Amino acid sequence: MKLPNNFLSGLSAGVVVMTSALLLMAAQSPPTKFDEIDVGRINIREPDGTLRMVVSNRAQFPGSPWKGNEIPRPDRKAFAGMLFMNDEGTENGGFIQKGALGAYGKASAGLSLTFDRFRQDQAIQLLHAEEGGRALSMLAINDEADGTQFDVMQRSERMKAIRALEPAARRAAIQEMREKNQLPNNRVMLGTTADGASALSLADAQGRPRLMLLVTASGKPSVQLLNDKGKIEKVIEIEVSSKTL
Repeated sequence: MKLPNNFLSGLSAGVVVMTSALLLMAAQSPPTKFDEIDVGRINIREPDGTLRMVVSNRAQFPGSPWKGNEIPRPDRKAFAGMLFMNDEGTENGGFIQKGALGAYGKASAGLSLTFDRFRQDQAIQLLHAEEGGRALSMLAINDEADGTQFDVMQRSERMKAIRALEPAARRAAIQEMREKNQLPNNRVMLGTTADGASALSLADAQGRPRLMLLVTASGKPSVQLLNDKGKIEKVIEIEVSSKTL
């Protein structure tokens, strides 16, 4: 049976009105609340779809978000945690963690909280690593290149090409990158060491440690002054005992 055109027009208008009303009700309804939720991965996106944060288990952990795409990272499949992305959908930091019992009941664990320079790698890192009964924890502050001039992906490709060179050419190419400030330089390192000491290392703009404050596991404090070749020029050992306090 053929329906009259005015009936179809009225039906179509009614559907539009009902859909609009449902959308309006959804927009005005309060957000859904959960007391508890089990989930493998959560993607936080902007209204335009740009990915800004991922919270994920190990199995679904992403690769490296880069300008709205994702670069595979098989090395990340051992970790769970979260990643942060900037306005262009590029990774700019995150928190990853793992922990398990390894051989002979020894713990194998790692936690890392990082904040990256734009299109670059870690400018700040808070790290804990544990392996075979030895552990260290540290805070690292690094200089990174301007990511708008030479980004982390360009560096990765350059390093891949350099690894294929002969040793002498490889050293020269790395030195050239260093002179162009295309390699990261650690400036501050504060933490514990695998042998139980605690240390503060301060480096110059080329990443060369120049001052070291050190307390050994046995409690012996010292100050070390280094030259630009990495050689210790002077050591100030501080003798402190309970008798002098």
